[in-house]
Amino acid sequence: MNPRLALQIGSLTIIGAFLAACGGKSQDVGNGGAPPPAKVEKEQDVNLLTVDHPDQFPLVKATEYLAAPTLSVTGTVNPDISRTVPVISLASGRVVEILARLGDAVQKGQVLLRVQSPDIAGAFSDYRKAVADELLAAKQLERSQVLYDKGAISLSNLQLAEDTEQKAKVDVETTLEHLRVLGVDKDHPSGVVDIKAPVSGVITDQQVTNAAGVQGLAGSNPFTISDLTSVWILCDVYENDLKNVHIGETADITLTAYPDTKYVGRINNIGPILDPNLRTAKVRVQVANPGLLMRVGMFVTATFHGQKKVENASVPASAILHLHDRDWVYVPAGGNKFRRVEVKAGNALPDKMQEIRDGIKPGQEVVSNALVMQSTVEQ
Repeated sequence: MNPRLALQIGSLTIIGAFLAACGGKSQDVGNGGAPPPAKVEKEQDVNLLTVDHPDQFPLVKATEYLAAPTLSVTGTVNPDISRTVPVISLASGRVVEILARLGDAVQKGQVLLRVQSPDIAGAFSDYRKAVADELLAAKQLERSQVLYDKGAISLSNLQLAEDTEQKAKVDVETTLEHLRVLGVDKDHPSGVVDIKAPVSGVITDQQVTNAAGVQGLAGSNPFTISDLTSVWILCDVYENDLKNVHIGETADITLTAYPDTKYVGRINNIGPILDPNLRTAKVRVQVANPGLLMRVGMFVTATFHGQKKVENASVPASAILHLHDRDWVYVPAGGNKFRRVEVKAGNALPDKMQEIRDGIKPGQEVVSNALVMQSTVEQ
C-alpha cells in the first residue's frame, strides 16, 4: 500500500473516533447524567365500574336500624371443675378387676374397680389386737372395782384401770374406722377392697389398667368423675372485642354438631390474662346440659349480645352481592360509574331486608339489585 494513502486513512479514523466521543459527551451533558424518566402506568381500579345505561339500575337509600351489637366467637365444651370429683383409693395394691371404663356413666356407690391390698391384712390385724386389749382392760377394770369396794386397792389404782379401759375402747374405734375407710367389713375380712364412685356422673379420665399398681393417696387417681348436667363453654375473645362482653350477661350457644339445637348460658368469668400470641382472653359461659347432648371437646359458636343499641344501616337483601366469601354493594360514583364497596352484613330482617354493620351509612344510596349489576358488567 502507498505510505501516503495509509497515513490518510489513519488520520480519518482518529478524527471519527474524536467526533464520536464529543457527540456522546454532549448527549450526557444534555441529560445531566441521569437515566431517562420511567413511564408509570396507573393500575386499573377493579371496583370502579362503568355502564352505558346507569338509569336501568334503580337506587335505594339505606335506612336506619337500631340494634344491640352482637359478637360471635368459637368455643369448646369443658367439664365444670366444681362438679368434677377424683376417685381416690386409700389402699395400695394391685388391680384385679376394672368394672368401669372411660366415658361410662356411673352412679354414686357403684363399684368401679377392685384392688388386692396388703394394707387390709395389717389393718385387720390391728383391729383384732385392739379388740383383745379392750376385753382384757374391761376384765381388769371389773376386778379393780371389786378390790376397791373391799378396800384392797387405792382409788388411784382404780382410776388407772378405768383409764386403761377407755384407751382400749378408743383403739378399737380407731382401727374399726380404718377398716371402714379401706372398704372392708370387719365380720367378713378380705384381701380385696372395692373402690366405689363417690358421686354420680361420667368418667372423664382414667389412669388405671388391669393388673396395674395402685399407690393409694401417694399415686394418681384411678378415675375422675364429672357431673355433665352443667358444663363450661370456654371461648377465645380478641382484646378489641372484650368491651362487648360482661360478666352476668347471657350468651346464645349453638353446637356445630347440632346446629338446630340452641342453648342459653351466662358469662361467669372473663380471664384476667391475655394469650400473648393470639391476643385473646378466655371467656367462660355456664350452660345447663339437659340430656347430656353437649359432649366434652365439642366445638360451639357463642353469640354475645351488647346492652346498648347502636345505629346501623339496612338495605334490601337483593342489594348485597356475595362474592369470594365477602359481601358487597354497588354505590353510585358519578355519571355512569358505580363503585363496588365491601360491607359487613348482619342479621336478616323482616320484609327481605338485611342489616349492614359496616361499610355504608344510613341515607347512602346503593343499587337495589347487585346481582343484575354484576351480570351486566361481566357480559
